[in-house]
Amino acid sequence: MRLKGKTAIIVGAGQTPGTTIGNGRAMAILFAREGAEVLCVDRDGARAAETAEMIEKEGGRATSLEADTTKPGAADAIIAAAKSRMGRIDILVNNVGIGGRDGPAHRLEEDAFDRIMTVNLKSTWLVSKAAIVVMREQGKGAIVNISSLASIAGGNQIAYEISKAGVNRLTTGIAQANARHGIRCNAILPGLMDTPMAVAGIAAATGQDQEAVRQMRNQRVPLGGKMGSGWDTAYTALFLASDEAQFITGVLLPVDGGMSVRIG
Repeated sequence: MRLKGKTAIIVGAGQTPGTTIGNGRAMAILFAREGAEVLCVDRDGARAAETAEMIEKEGGRATSLEADTTKPGAADAIIAAAKSRMGRIDILVNNVGIGGRDGPAHRLEEDAFDRIMTVNLKSTWLVSKAAIVVMREQGKGAIVNISSLASIAGGNQIAYEISKAGVNRLTTGIAQANARHGIRCNAILPGLMDTPMAVAGIAAATGQDQEAVRQMRNQRVPLGGKMGSGWDTAYTALFLASDEAQFITGVLLPVDGGMSVRIG
């Protein structure tokens, strides 16, 4: 019950269909298990509702909300719904990230760049901006942004990498500007994770078998030769969102099985 009595918004709480669990769904379920009331937000309302139903079946408290954070007014609507349903907003998790039609700088098309930046970076800023207003009134709050190890390494998915590097700087900027208001903001940088969006998405995009993609990714991980899972991201988010991390803000925390050690 590390989040007993707290309320949490998980943006991106649905997930791509698959045999493993995604970061957003794992965080929503774990937060509820630890005592939080959770608002599960996703652009796919059915997927958000499915996550909320899974929580309720376990005896937790959750509702769902369909919202596309790239649409005008969506961020304000999410925060208004959360405050109306739960009374306050203790925790916000921004778990939004897409790829697709990405590539190195000399091949990337402008419309793909704009789309990825809008979803991954601009929407994270807009929802955070709306939540900060409420958290400042409360005098307390915790924001956890899901960035990526790609924010500090790569080169072949330049739009995704730049968008997540922007999330890193957004995180430290929010932390600096809001510390005196009791608001903490940290980011998680997952490495290679065995999530449906990652494994199934790459397999579909490249025409490979999912198991082949999984084994190829496993071999790249220093710690145990195996990818992490959505639960690894979730447990990290749980710590950062909890009062156990009350003196931690502005941190960009790799959860990557040692891959960033190779980067330096």
